[in-house]
Amino acid sequence: PAAVTTTLHITDARHLHIMRTLILVIIAALAIPIANAKEYGNYDLKRLLTVTETPSGKKYGFDGAYLDQILNDLSAHAKNYPPQFDTPQDQQRATQDVKTLSGMLDTLINSPTPNIELLVRAGHLNSIGHNLKIPGMAEKANSIFLRLLTAAPSDPRGNYMYGTFLAGTGKPKEALPFLEKALSVGVVDAAYTIGMTYLTLGDKEQALKNLEDYKRRKPSDGSIDKLIDAIRNGKIEIKRSTS
Repeated sequence: PAAVTTTLHITDARHLHIMRTLILVIIAALAIPIANAKEYGNYDLKRLLTVTETPSGKKYGFDGAYLDQILNDLSAHAKNYPPQFDTPQDQQRATQDVKTLSGMLDTLINSPTPNIELLVRAGHLNSIGHNLKIPGMAEKANSIFLRLLTAAPSDPRGNYMYGTFLAGTGKPKEALPFLEKALSVGVVDAAYTIGMTYLTLGDKEQALKNLEDYKRRKPSDGSIDKLIDAIRNGKIEIKRSTS
């Protein structure tokens, strides 16, 4: 079939939310594979709080491995927008889990010197909550990421997650320094996100430059050639309105 040029006019930050959805639709139309939704698991969040009997009494802890298992499942479904769940019921269950986990992590990071690993997970969780349209999660994620990067400015995960979060909340220019920092400390996927961020800014040259960089760094990603070809040949074109 004949190629169709799709031009998206972005007039302000409010429309970036719509734009993210449209880019995914265009990528799907170009037969670039995206992850298929799988069933979201059933989790007993009470398991996260552990109690161990010791000679001096009960010792309370937190099961980080179980938390990571839940986060990995949530991330597979809702790391990006729009979320992809097998059923509406799965999404509802995931949404409730995020709300509960967010409250639990609030308690754990509510200290002058919170654990860096918990800040990473709390920021990631709340950014997922934003993708699930949970009120207040975007503001909470932003605050947590800033705390994380104040405590550990060069943290690769923090810079990548925060940059991705900013790009996904209509702040692409603000996202770029964090994504570039992440790339400089070895986060290969940051090159892809930088390329897509430049695409939302209407800078085709920089988008292609960074997507080609990603291709060199991660040649195993079979979908990148189709995306690069689509942008280069005008099948995907985003223009920011000057009006």
